[in-house]
Amino acid sequence: MKLLIQHGRVVHPVTGAVLLQDLLVEDGKISLLERGLPPEADQIIEATGLVVCPGLVDMHVHLRDPGLTYKEDILTGCAAAARGGVTSVACMANTDPTVDSPEQVAYVLNRAKEACGVQVYPIAALSKGLWGEELTDAEALKKAGAVALSDDGSNVDNANLMRDAMIRARRQELPILCHCEDTSMVGNRAVNEGSVSRQLWMEGRPAIAEEIVVMRDAMLAEETGAHVHICHVSTAKSVDIIRRMKKRGAPITCETCPQYFTLTEDEILTRGALARVNPPLRTAKDIKGIIAGLKDGTIDAIATDHAPHSAEEKARPLAKAPSGMIGLETSLAIALTELYHTGRMKLPDLIRRMTYNPAAILRLGTKGRLSLGSDADIAIFDPEEEWTIDPERFASKARNTPFAGRKVKGRVKYTIVAGNIIYQDNM
Repeated sequence: MKLLIQHGRVVHPVTGAVLLQDLLVEDGKISLLERGLPPEADQIIEATGLVVCPGLVDMHVHLRDPGLTYKEDILTGCAAAARGGVTSVACMANTDPTVDSPEQVAYVLNRAKEACGVQVYPIAALSKGLWGEELTDAEALKKAGAVALSDDGSNVDNANLMRDAMIRARRQELPILCHCEDTSMVGNRAVNEGSVSRQLWMEGRPAIAEEIVVMRDAMLAEETGAHVHICHVSTAKSVDIIRRMKKRGAPITCETCPQYFTLTEDEILTRGALARVNPPLRTAKDIKGIIAGLKDGTIDAIATDHAPHSAEEKARPLAKAPSGMIGLETSLAIALTELYHTGRMKLPDLIRRMTYNPAAILRLGTKGRLSLGSDADIAIFDPEEEWTIDPERFASKARNTPFAGRKVKGRVKYTIVAGNIIYQDNM
């Protein structure tokens, strides 16, 4: 089976080049990458005016499977990913039961075989049951197929336990993905501590609750030599801490999400629980700091923290609704709109943070790049097409996005995994 993609603008995130090239795929691998290839293939995609890039790698999603499949499951989550140009996802362990054993890792991998083709990489729990009391068996989890360890959704409050986890993870060459919020300071509070929390007469989640744990985990990474990845960075000071610790040589990486470079805490006043997320939406100053971190490379990756909830759950009062928002189907469009079309980031730099960098952090082989012999996981999008986000058209089971009705610029036209077209836009 040969697939030819011709006349596209090919983005190479490793080198930063954007070239007019044709791309030939044979047997699921990229076999030729040059200009002017003859139009001889089983399938031909005419990509004139379109951008061709590696399939997006979303290193932080919640697929809710097993046990919480009324919110999402692996099949619908993968379908949502395909619509967003995402060809690889790494899913978190806070399911029911928790993915804290080789058996549960195997369940995720086997279930993923039934999906549309999007590659699913399980992230296993750092502590049993996510309770932060007893460490999981890192060696056994890695052998089963886990690509990282994380108690995401819960902070590991016990610094000694986290230190021990890092020592074990380093031996297994597994990154630890950290949800950084001091539990004693945030509890189950719904919004950022600031002007909005005061308007609503609600206790808020202070920014320093994140920053304290970012510093702690960065220092532990420096001391143990373990690779620590800071999830969903939301404050300007967190970016500053990570920047300083990287300069010191600490083995840390980090990510942010579209909501943290796009939305402020004021969104709560109009969107209510749809804008409730952990960590919370912050201030305009924090957005400025996040964008600066993306531009200078302090922030390595853009992930979604795709967190589906049912309509009934998100319809509850703000204080009682669950935190989280979905993003697999909108992340590229929002990033293009807010970062590329505004001139804040060059296209290769943006694509690198959504492809090559997250793949490298999770050690996913040749994912996230376009090179001879690499997996033919490819996204093709129209960077100029304008459209309006409509959750009712999502492939996800969930609709909990604060971006509903937002006009964006950039639309996925094809998503390809191992040379197979798994999504084609018919609009």
